[in-house]
Amino acid sequence: MKKINFILFLLCFSNIFLYGCTKKMEPVTKTGFYLNTVISITLYDTTDTSLIDGAFAVCDSYEKLLSRTLEGSDIWNINHSNGTPTTVSAETADLIQTALTYCDITDGSVDITLAPLSDLWDFSSDKPKKVPADYEINALLPNVDYRTVQVQDNVVTLTNKKAAIDLGFIAKGFIADKIKSYLLEQGVTSAVINLGGNVLTIGNKPDQTHFTIGIQKPFDDRNTSITQVSISDSSVVSSGVYERYFEQGGMLYHHILNPATGYPYNNHLLGVTILSNTSTEGDGLSTSCFALGLEKGMTLIESLPNVEAVFITDDYTLHYSSGYPK
Repeated sequence: MKKINFILFLLCFSNIFLYGCTKKMEPVTKTGFYLNTVISITLYDTTDTSLIDGAFAVCDSYEKLLSRTLEGSDIWNINHSNGTPTTVSAETADLIQTALTYCDITDGSVDITLAPLSDLWDFSSDKPKKVPADYEINALLPNVDYRTVQVQDNVVTLTNKKAAIDLGFIAKGFIADKIKSYLLEQGVTSAVINLGGNVLTIGNKPDQTHFTIGIQKPFDDRNTSITQVSISDSSVVSSGVYERYFEQGGMLYHHILNPATGYPYNNHLLGVTILSNTSTEGDGLSTSCFALGLEKGMTLIESLPNVEAVFITDDYTLHYSSGYPK
């Protein structure tokens, strides 16, 4: 499930503000198209562009492992195995296990075997969208069951040959964390990694103030925020209804599908934003909490250490967890 884009504000950013009157290095930034979205990486404490190139190479390598549409990826191989046990990388197996934990804690409200239904709805296509027929959805629902995914060491088996895995709700977070690890190994101390809305920071800005992240106001112009949060060395991830959707018959249909019905969730939420230490956790929880709805989702957040959230309901009210920084 693709995550929504939101705005990165570096408030009061200027050479004078950050560095004083003496001439200092300017940040270096590179953008590219990976993971079916535009991503960007900005380094604030070095001008060595080869480090960004290395970070993009990390992104590329993991996309080739985890994409379900790239032929030869681990996920593509699993989905085309016809139920035959498939050997994958240790990291792919670990991520599948992590994804399955979110399926468990939501009692299947999130399900990694939604791929056939996602293909049916085809929210990523540029073609005109339409609501699938009931019989088309009902024909695929029996193949949606995360419990048919078995992982033993580095071997993954789909016990239902018609099932197919989609790690879209967690893969970007995992890759963001891998990019951060790479940059830390290279000695980077101040950076922003933005994988199409999964924002992960390294340290603080050069003046030692926090990075300020603006969260997109649903259905408003791009770069219009509904709220913002300041973070240091942590992650902000959002899931919502307003980036990939279409309208038909006066109804809005978005890309976050309910595994029980095959239709988009209709729970009066527009979006959920998660603050966490890692982007993997933020990615998994943002979709999980959206699927669970406001009450159950907030209960889950309050049960977890070092995690906060803000839920946006369809009346544009912001609902904050108890420790959310405001």
